[in-house]
Amino acid sequence: MTERRAILVICDGLRADLLRPDWTPNLCRLMGQGRHFANHRSVFPSTTRTTSASIATGCHPAKHGLQGNAVALDEGAGLVPLTAGAPDFRERLRKATGKTLQVPTIAERVKDHGGNIVFSNVSPGAAYFQDPDSHGHVYHRSGSFAPGMVAIEGADHLNVSHDFDGDTAMTNRFIDEVVKGRQPRTALLWQCEPDHSQHEYQLGAPEHLAAVAAADANAGRVADAVAELNRAGEDILLLIGSDHGHETVGRIVDLEAALIDAGFKEGPESHDCVVASQGLSAYVYLADNARDRLPAILEWLPGIDGVGSVHAGDDLAKLGQRTDGALAIAVDGAKSDAENEFGISGISDAFFNRFSTETAPGNGQHGGLGVNEQNPFLIAIGGGFAAGTEHQNPTSAVDVAPTVLAHLGLSADGMDGSALQST
Repeated sequence: MTERRAILVICDGLRADLLRPDWTPNLCRLMGQGRHFANHRSVFPSTTRTTSASIATGCHPAKHGLQGNAVALDEGAGLVPLTAGAPDFRERLRKATGKTLQVPTIAERVKDHGGNIVFSNVSPGAAYFQDPDSHGHVYHRSGSFAPGMVAIEGADHLNVSHDFDGDTAMTNRFIDEVVKGRQPRTALLWQCEPDHSQHEYQLGAPEHLAAVAAADANAGRVADAVAELNRAGEDILLLIGSDHGHETVGRIVDLEAALIDAGFKEGPESHDCVVASQGLSAYVYLADNARDRLPAILEWLPGIDGVGSVHAGDDLAKLGQRTDGALAIAVDGAKSDAENEFGISGISDAFFNRFSTETAPGNGQHGGLGVNEQNPFLIAIGGGFAAGTEHQNPTSAVDVAPTVLAHLGLSADGMDGSALQST
């Protein structure tokens, strides 16, 4: 008897309301072949690296430990901001905290049950946090690894461009080598589009829609390959979705400069008060010797132009973040439901990011609590999920891993999420 398998396809950054018959004909077709989860949500922050870890572990950041796209760590000389997207970040996190992620990933849970293979074209950090301790195979343009962190080199390495042409080349190999060929127990294909293009162009612009079309076509080809195998007698659960959505950038707020001007931070490189931008939200970290500034900062923040909601203490915990460390405040950008020139709704102010130049007024961005960036999509096909049905109750990125493991008959103990309802 053939063992059950699970395959996950992510179209990075594709918000649910952009699934339209003329823009995404394949995904709209696949909704009729599976169960559509119409109230699906990301985690906070709605960033790829954090959501990747949540999809891999079934847990919110408070439990898995990767707080955002950028974080502040104390590596021995005080708090410093770091990007979680860098290829070496997982090792820096391990040295600073003793671990990479604090809980097991799908890759770890299936390592003795058929294995896991990841093909990813997003940032190295987002790719590697699917399997940061190298229990399975991870293929990425910045470095591909077999179990035990053994480098995969030469023609076997994933050498693709960071765009939709690279996604298409990766998809071709994924279908032939992974879906049809090696057949691991679990497999993931994570496209960089349309997220990559949404950061460079206005939402709804021709260049953006071309990236959406490419992601849609690639997802459709994987689904068709899986359907062929299921008709031949396999039992493969296919989950197709996105990690977050996007909003249009309004103003850009330099929160660090404002904190310095207000006297809450000593200077740009000081370790007392550290800002880590998540795009449309930002974190404020406070060292132990600066914790007494928290009440005054919380009183001051709402008066800053571009600041929307402010979260600390219990409010921060409700967003799925720990409150017993240096992370003290999460600030969401001010938002409106106005439309851009292409008729795409949702405008949000953003926060200056020292690690990235991709945040530009008028273009797409994410990372906060806006209804559009918190609006990914999810479709489940096969595995007992009723075809042509729609589930209206809230679901989350943390529900993906327990759903995969339930299909495989494996334990999902310790996860925040729950297996999705099939009927």
